[in-house]
Amino acid sequence: MFNRMVEQSPAVLDRVFAALSDPTRRAMLRRLANGAHTVGQLAEPFDMSFAAAAKHVKVLEGAGLLSRTIEGRSHRCRIEAGPLAAADRWLAYYERFWSMRLDDLERALSRDTRKRSRK
Repeated sequence: MFNRMVEQSPAVLDRVFAALSDPTRRAMLRRLANGAHTVGQLAEPFDMSFAAAAKHVKVLEGAGLLSRTIEGRSHRCRIEAGPLAAADRWLAYYERFWSMRLDDLERALSRDTRKRSRK
């Protein structure tokens, strides 16, 4: 199932990883994990204009990582965890790969150490 998910939606993962590649957007998502914020509130900790923050929000929204509701003139943003879960599943595959490789290395080093200690 995992491979099918990745094969069917590489563009989705591309957008998620592209959105996550920017530290400002990662920080915005971190703030949203604690609850909804307006675009202005998301911009506050950064030395940026409202327009620049809105561009970051648009990238996150395009990746499906946040949803936005309009309340009067205020745009309220909420985190959407689904795409993060998909990215996590993709990364988990490679985590298993590297864990297996490191386990193999550990066994090889252990065998080498035992051989040396016998000599």
